[in-house]
Amino acid sequence: MSSGVTTIPVLDASELQDGQMKQVEFGKEGKILLSKVRGRVHATSAFCTHYGAQLVKGTLESSGRVVCPWHGACFNVCTGDIEDAPALDAIHSFPCEVKDGKIYVTAKEESTLKNNMARPPAVASLVLDSPDQEAVVIVGGGASTIHAVESLRIHGFGGSITVLSKEGYAPIDRTRLSKSLGMDLSKLQWRTPQQLKEKYNVDYRTNVEVTAVDTVNRTVTVGGTEQVNYTKLILATGATPRKLGVEGENLNGVSAMRQFSDAEKINAGLQKGKKLVVVGSSFISMELVAAAQKKELAERHVVGSGSSKLPFAAILGDQIGQALFDFHKKNGVQFHMSSGVQALKPSAADPSSVGSVLLKDGTEIEADVVVLGVGVRPATEFLKGSKLESAMQRDGGLKVDGHLRVEGFEDVFALGDIAVYPQAQDGVYKRIEHWNVASNHGRAVGETIGKRHDKLAAGFKKVPIFWSGQGMNLRYCGIGDGWDDVIINGNLDELKFAAYYCKEGKVIAAASMNSDPIVTRSAELLRLGIMPTPDEIRGGKDLYTIDIATRPIETAPGV
Repeated sequence: MSSGVTTIPVLDASELQDGQMKQVEFGKEGKILLSKVRGRVHATSAFCTHYGAQLVKGTLESSGRVVCPWHGACFNVCTGDIEDAPALDAIHSFPCEVKDGKIYVTAKEESTLKNNMARPPAVASLVLDSPDQEAVVIVGGGASTIHAVESLRIHGFGGSITVLSKEGYAPIDRTRLSKSLGMDLSKLQWRTPQQLKEKYNVDYRTNVEVTAVDTVNRTVTVGGTEQVNYTKLILATGATPRKLGVEGENLNGVSAMRQFSDAEKINAGLQKGKKLVVVGSSFISMELVAAAQKKELAERHVVGSGSSKLPFAAILGDQIGQALFDFHKKNGVQFHMSSGVQALKPSAADPSSVGSVLLKDGTEIEADVVVLGVGVRPATEFLKGSKLESAMQRDGGLKVDGHLRVEGFEDVFALGDIAVYPQAQDGVYKRIEHWNVASNHGRAVGETIGKRHDKLAAGFKKVPIFWSGQGMNLRYCGIGDGWDDVIINGNLDELKFAAYYCKEGKVIAAASMNSDPIVTRSAELLRLGIMPTPDEIRGGKDLYTIDIATRPIETAPGV
């Protein structure tokens, strides 16, 4: 394969209409995405840099924004730049022109291959050139942090960046812990601390704990004694797993699923013939049960921790909850919903390890591994006693404004699991626990600080997108709290459906399985304020017939 740059015709110009995308061949092995936006043709990498989905199957919007069909990552086809998480790397943008009725693209063939689909972001500043020697301190080492770091540098922040993380590694793709048991840490880590130092000039400190924040003197205290100064403080501490509060929680073999070390312990215990009990029927709990199917365990049990008799019913409704219940049960999962745990009992052979789970109804389930998936609480305990406590809500989250600034504190931001922020759809303040939301929080704040002004004039307006591995991929977008009606199109028995959640005559959320890219398209329609009404959807309205690729750009929100 030649390593030189080649200019070749890839398509007749007449075959690409305005608002269209086409994936075309480049050379013997390469692939390129062609997009025609407002009359101009653009050429980019063909695959999403998150998990490699074909972008041609996604949604193109008239500003040049293309949305990945799987997880909602967004890129600008005019530049290749990232617009929305969860992707961290930009895509290649190739020179192209229309000549003699053909579209010509100039590229190296190796840059058009799937294994070379990404390019480094264009970092605007790596040196400490800030006139007032600004210093950003980020507390936490998760999704918000890695995206904030890159966004700060991309958008011109030239001051110092210090990350203070309790974890022993740089940010990882935490979503894969419950979906892919047995993953190597090196395959989960987005960037190593050394890479962040060399590429972004970040002082990334692992295994350190922030114990206090002084907003008057603008310092954070590390380990009870060391003072670190800041001009802007980003709190991205994530959440802490909740406890059951029952006897036996500290036995060996009992774990939450939050950190990489948790996944290691759980995976080590899931040997052939062993018995797994998961307490709680959350998305993460059910992902873990599904992933454990390949472990050839003797038994897999799910114990409900609430009043619902079906998993996900509060979010997805009884019909979909029943379909997923039946699917998992058919695949060997034993359910004990609405049971609750009375105690975790030690093993007779090894009293230091768990041996069974005693339910409140007297049922006792033998167990070698117990995973507690009963929710999380914001990791903000260290802020009690500080002035920031004034913004703390009952659940421990911090109330922030539309720019993610902690209420009453101009230079302190709270992101991700700890942020109680106004939602785009209704302005109601909510805390959203998901990787994609946390990642986009980091991107937004990095842009706000980096450009030294509030570019996000209308505030943070992303529509949340979620995904979950349930043996098959489940997608969800929007905020469906309080829905009063659900429209389901498709076949629940085959888990091939699209569902629309309605409230007061409007669609406020959507979910799907085996129906990509209906959810990411719905997210764009919700973002643009042009989602069809429930009556239109019941009448057979096709979301793919709604033109968003050639609509006037001024009608599209800027965020």
